[in-house]
Formats: sequence, C-alpha cells, structure tokens
Amino acid sequence: MAEGKGDPAISVRGLTKIFGERTVVDGFDMEVAKGAIYGFLGPNGSGKTTTIRMMCGLLTPDGGEGHCLGLDIVNDSREIKKRVGYMTQKFSLYEDMTIAENLDFVARMFGVPNRKARVVEAVRDLGLEGRAGQLAGTLSGGWKQRLALAACMIHDPDLLLLDEPTAGVDPKARRDFWDEIRRLAARGVTVLVSTHYMDEAVQCDHIAYIAYGKKLIDGAAGEIPRQIGLHTYVVTGPDLSALEDYLADAEGAGQVIRFGAELHVSGTDQAALDALAARERARGVHEWTAKRAGLEEAFIYLMAGAKDNFLTEGAA
Repeated sequence: MAEGKGDPAISVRGLTKIFGERTVVDGFDMEVAKGAIYGFLGPNGSGKTTTIRMMCGLLTPDGGEGHCLGLDIVNDSREIKKRVGYMTQKFSLYEDMTIAENLDFVARMFGVPNRKARVVEAVRDLGLEGRAGQLAGTLSGGWKQRLALAACMIHDPDLLLLDEPTAGVDPKARRDFWDEIRRLAARGVTVLVSTHYMDEAVQCDHIAYIAYGKKLIDGAAGEIPRQIGLHTYVVTGPDLSALEDYLADAEGAGQVIRFGAELHVSGTDQAALDALAARERARGVHEWTAKRAGLEEAFIYLMAGAKDNFLTEGAA
C-alpha cells in the first residue's frame, strides 16, 4: 500500500498479542493521523507498550493487520523500523560515552549520511552546546532526556515512540520536553506516547484509554468525558472525609474522588447528580460547583468498569 498524502500514519485492525495463556492485547483497532500526538493511557501492565510496538512493526502480532507509514506492519517491519525513533522509559544510551559519542554511535547504526555534521546539528538543535564532550552518565535526568530525544531523532524519523518519556524529571524539564515534541509534530512527525501519568496524557491531542488488553475508548482529548457522558461537581467545605463516606452510596454519585481539599463527584445520570447537588446545597454545609468533567475523572470512571485480564484468566 503506497503512502498517500491524506492517508493516516497508522491504521490497524484486530491487533492481538498472546503471551502464554494471557491475551495482553485483544482485538485492537486504531487510526492515527499524520502529525498527531497520540497518548496511550492506562495502568502498568495494561498492554500500552505492546500495542504501540505492534502498530509500528516492532513486534509481530498474533492476529490482526494494518499499515504504518504506508507499509504492512508484518511484511515490511524492517523498513518501518528505519523510519521510527523509539525513546524508552529507562535511559538506554552508554553512560561511559560522551554526548557526541552517543549521538555518533546511533547515527552510525542508522547509516545517517554526513554523520559528523548531523551530530553537530543535533547537539545544537536541542540546546546541548557546551556539553558535547560531557559523559552521558554525569547528566541530570532532564539532560539525559534531551540526549535520548536527540538520539531518537538523529535519523529524521517520521514516527516517534515515547514510553513514559518524562518520568523522573522536574516540571521545567517536562515543559521544555513537550515544547520540543510539539515542534516536531508541527513538522509532520507523528508521536505515540505510552503513559500512566495524567499530567503527561493531557499534553496529547488524542488519547486512547487501554485497560487489561482492551481499548476502552479513544478520541480527541477534550472530547473523551463528553463521549462517556460524564458530569462533575467540585465540592468544598468542612469534614470532607465524612461527606466522602456518605456520598459513596448516594444516588446520582457514580464516582467520588478526593483531590486535596476538594471532592469531585461525578456521574452519567445528570438529572440524578443535579438533584443530589441541590439537596446537599440546601443543607448549607458544603459548596457544590458544576464543572466540565476532565480526563482524570474519565480515566478513573473507565477503569472502575474494566476487568483485569490476568486475574480473570488465572481464575478460569
């Protein structure tokens, strides 16, 4: 299948992966537009990374089919790998080599033309000037992250895979990293992000929620709560712990989550939730404020209804 201008970067149907007796990815369908930043959100062990690797030809599926960058994910996996940059959660470059040496090594692996000039350019583009001769092992978490991204992009890939990319870095380094990711996406690079961190997921344009091998929902980040039909109130006031216990069984409160000095009370039956809020407001103890349901409320709501495939299959 030749890659056309309007074709998606990735299109897969029915992707399935089985390890032993456990189905870790079960009938996964997805289309990803070129230049999108797509987040795969779910708990550890939910199949996020396995799904992404199958979508990009890095892991052979046991079932299903699809195309990545116009290439068949099974038959053309070698060609796909040449056009993919993969940043793992754990820093995987050589700590006893310098920044420049690491970049040169990766460039050599990919057969990058004009390799030396490309390394100099990569150092400059990501603000690593003055550090090219520094050993990678002496870098801070944020600088290691920059180096890993530079190495992933040294061969100018069309697709970038990020596995928990900002784990363990400070807020400024995280913000700088995502600024760079958005610049890459603006240039047409498609970005897939595997994460279980909500503050990382909200950086993505689109999100797929994955739990225990199944896709629960996917769509534009801002539209996910609306797709579920979730409504939320923020509750403030005294003795929230007692109120939280009371609301656990209250009609209309499908979900009660504590966020510091607030309770977020959510449900899909808006009439019942509004009635609950009206009754509680009449008591005059707590303030109830309607808000648009967010990604975190949506994620917790979806996870509450998901079944652990490991426990289910283990009990069978």
